[in-house]
Amino acid sequence: MSLTGKWIELIYKVATGNWKIKIIIAPIVGLSYLALIGLFIFLSFLVDKILQLPKIFCYPWTLIIGLPVIIAGFILMCFSVFHFLKVRGTPVPFSPPPKLVTDGPYRFARNPMLTGIFIQLFGLGILVNSLALILIFTPLFIIINYWELKRVEEPELAKRLGQEYVDYKKRVPMFFPWRKN
Repeated sequence: MSLTGKWIELIYKVATGNWKIKIIIAPIVGLSYLALIGLFIFLSFLVDKILQLPKIFCYPWTLIIGLPVIIAGFILMCFSVFHFLKVRGTPVPFSPPPKLVTDGPYRFARNPMLTGIFIQLFGLGILVNSLALILIFTPLFIIINYWELKRVEEPELAKRLGQEYVDYKKRVPMFFPWRKN
């Protein structure tokens, strides 16, 4: 079995297994994901400094544009998390909702939580005037998440939720409502 296959199997076993294990693993995985986001932000500042990238906006435009974008992404993310919590699940794949969530923002995108995070990262890039965050690290973060979803999470979801998820995946785009799969 490939490493990806083993990872899918591990997520499946934990997601469908004992709640005590979920309580231990879910926060660790969640904090690791937040650390990855923090690392990308830190690296973007470092690249901006090393390459002496130009500032694209001047104050107060950084605030006028960046802050509403961050707030919009935060609201989308929180609204998405709320829909998971409502059915006793978490955003962490090791402790997912027990059933497929298709209401709220999930009617328009399969991963609106991530869409909210992507929007926040772009907004933060504008707010702090980081060209590297806007043009390098946020797109890279999107690509990494896309790859992980396609290779690991979606096969696990299809295994755990069956045809209902396969049908949902066919009719609802991954991140952006205006994009088809």
